[in-house]
Amino acid sequence: MAIDTSSPVTSAPPQAATHLSGRAKLILLVLCAAQFIIALDFSILNVALPDLGKDLGMGQADLQWAVTAFALPSGGFLLLFGRIADLYGRRKLFLTGLAAFTAASVLATLAWDPASFLAGRVLQGLGAAVIVPTGMSLLTTTFTEGPQRERALGISGTVMSLGFTIGMLLGGVMTDALGWRSTMGLLAVAGSVVLALAPGLLTESRRPERPRMDVPGAATVTGGLLALIYALSTAAQHGFGGTDVIVGLIAGVGLLAAFVVIESRAAEPLVSLPMLRRRTVAWGNLGGLVTFAMMSTVIFLLTLYLQEVLELSAFRTGLVFGGQGVVAALAGAVAPRVIGRIGARNTLVTGMLIQAVCTAALLGLGRHSGAWLALAGAALGCLGHLWAIVAYGVTATSGLPDHEQGLATGLVTSSQQVGMTIGIPLLSALSSARIASLQDGGAGFAEATLGGIKLGLGVDAAIVAVVAVLLAVGLRGRAGRAG
Repeated sequence: MAIDTSSPVTSAPPQAATHLSGRAKLILLVLCAAQFIIALDFSILNVALPDLGKDLGMGQADLQWAVTAFALPSGGFLLLFGRIADLYGRRKLFLTGLAAFTAASVLATLAWDPASFLAGRVLQGLGAAVIVPTGMSLLTTTFTEGPQRERALGISGTVMSLGFTIGMLLGGVMTDALGWRSTMGLLAVAGSVVLALAPGLLTESRRPERPRMDVPGAATVTGGLLALIYALSTAAQHGFGGTDVIVGLIAGVGLLAAFVVIESRAAEPLVSLPMLRRRTVAWGNLGGLVTFAMMSTVIFLLTLYLQEVLELSAFRTGLVFGGQGVVAALAGAVAPRVIGRIGARNTLVTGMLIQAVCTAALLGLGRHSGAWLALAGAALGCLGHLWAIVAYGVTATSGLPDHEQGLATGLVTSSQQVGMTIGIPLLSALSSARIASLQDGGAGFAEATLGGIKLGLGVDAAIVAVVAVLLAVGLRGRAGRAG
């Protein structure tokens, strides 16, 4: 089931297969704008952290929590809020989440101390955990299954990745020109605009049969994700040997294992395990999770390299990622045609291999030079990344009956959001451990930091390459247009 602008949708005439009315285009614009804002929030602070720390009096070791305070709730409560929206109305929850996110952005902008800033970040994360699943559900219920929905999903995935990339550029430029508070202020203004437009365009949507809340499933998956993200984020600061890290990892894995058992017995589960037994769904979502997790990590590690090793300013660091933003936009536009020509599976595997090779090339970064290599590697890697994003959405929702499309789309949403949440803490923890080890061995700060970054990039490239090969094997026999 590839994105093909010439394929018909049910009884619609071929030429109208992907034609969208003016109102439908506005709805897609609003929903994608909301996703774009959330993706911005994942990255816009990265290059602003040093200035933020100085202004609010946060130590170097505490700056990670500026990111983690957002990542914890945004990833941990995703499935829970998605099901609440099914019960009580997606439009209602979407608008509530958007209002909460906007108000939280105002609080973060005006923060007077670390506690008030982190409170704003937590509330932003909760708002994001509402906006992402409800926005995706509204998208899939608005656009007809087939080429229309595939096109909308492709645009949405591209916009989310583009938002993460552009966030780096905007973060650098705005921090240098206006200070770190302008980055949070931008989110508040953008959220207000979307909040003003959305009520007049969106109609209420909920599951007509009013499913029961899977309380045990919701509790275990939320607790498991929170524990896992907390443990990885703490390990990035203090290493894997801490008691809280070990307890967090054990609790996270245990709760997620309990979630799987509960879902296998639940009458109305949050996640359909039988659906995950379908090759396209399981492998497609694995590809999406990995490509999102590993590309967001590349950008994070490159930011660390440019600022801590090459000592570039926030402005110049942001400019390095400008090329990546341009490539992301072009790659997202071309991806549907690539899928139409070689199939979704081949596009997914090819895109991930390109991403892996370009990430591996970044191992050539040097102590005193490497900005151009960082720019080229990130930009070309983003080409493969965007191809993979669009292709995995098509792959993971292909070959399913109509009544399972909503569940499949929910899994696609969860994969990309969880991927963006866990990638940075995981490889940041490995990099930090390597940096500490090198410094203990007598290496200077910049040299040790470069060594830690290269370890993270090497592991990143290896993970993407291995998963790409697994996908090629696991999806064998589905290389046609259906992917």
